[in-house]
Amino acid sequence: MRLAADRVRVRVPATSANLGPGYDAMGLALGLYDEVEVTTTASSQIVVEVAGECAGQLPAGARHLVAATILDTMDEVGVSRTGLHLRCTNVIPHGRGLGSSAGAVVAGILAVRGLISEPDALDDDRVLELATRREGHPDNAAPAILGGLTLAWLPGPRAVPLTLHDAIRPVVAVPPTRLATVTARKVLPEKVPHVDAAFQLSRAALLVEALGRRPELLFEATEDRLHQEQRRSVMPDSLALVDALRRRGVPAVVSGAGPTVLALGVDGQVDAQAAMAEVFGGVLGGWQILVPPVDRTGGTVERF
Repeated sequence: MRLAADRVRVRVPATSANLGPGYDAMGLALGLYDEVEVTTTASSQIVVEVAGECAGQLPAGARHLVAATILDTMDEVGVSRTGLHLRCTNVIPHGRGLGSSAGAVVAGILAVRGLISEPDALDDDRVLELATRREGHPDNAAPAILGGLTLAWLPGPRAVPLTLHDAIRPVVAVPPTRLATVTARKVLPEKVPHVDAAFQLSRAALLVEALGRRPELLFEATEDRLHQEQRRSVMPDSLALVDALRRRGVPAVVSGAGPTVLALGVDGQVDAQAAMAEVFGGVLGGWQILVPPVDRTGGTVERF
């Protein structure tokens, strides 16, 4: 394998995983994008410039997640490592449950796809495999790669796109505080009661139908007994917002490991943005309310 280009531009979307009962399996790509320009160099230096989210807070060399992923992926496909110059423009909030780490990993792998002479060596299945190896689970990586609504599972990993109804309008409330995924996972119990497992299975199955064909069922379909209430101690404000929105009939869930809250509006039925405004009453307290479109393309790479 050899390099066939020395400069590529990658764009990856934010993602929201779980969507309530679809724990570690379902994910949705959102129209908030990180962009990375990658240039290979003759030196051995790894230079990373970051603008936007977390500028000045991230590692500047080979320890930067995108750079580290590029180098590891070069090893995977048998390309000799080179020097790298990365220009990262970050929009996806970090540590908020919107897939920033999965996006960085996917961006690094896609960058190598664009650089090598045989891009088919990094087809979508291979990208998902490598991303999951680093992330540990495929629920964010799958929509970052494929776009839209996805279902992913292990072992494999494997992923398939799911139908998403055109009337669904996501709204996200991003808090000022971050929460590490490892912290959010640490509070989950190792076992759950059989009755809760049965409940979760029914809601996860219903969620597929509600998202694809029957959005009027989304409120019931987004009920969860597996992970959200168990995480209240580490994100009380987020769960309080979920409670307030659901009291108003809005299908609201914690986005991924949190603490961002995802609400699913439905044209002509549920105005999630208005409900958010009503709950906050004009006092955001550092929260950001974003109304991104659904991204239906997934990560892209181009040579330039």
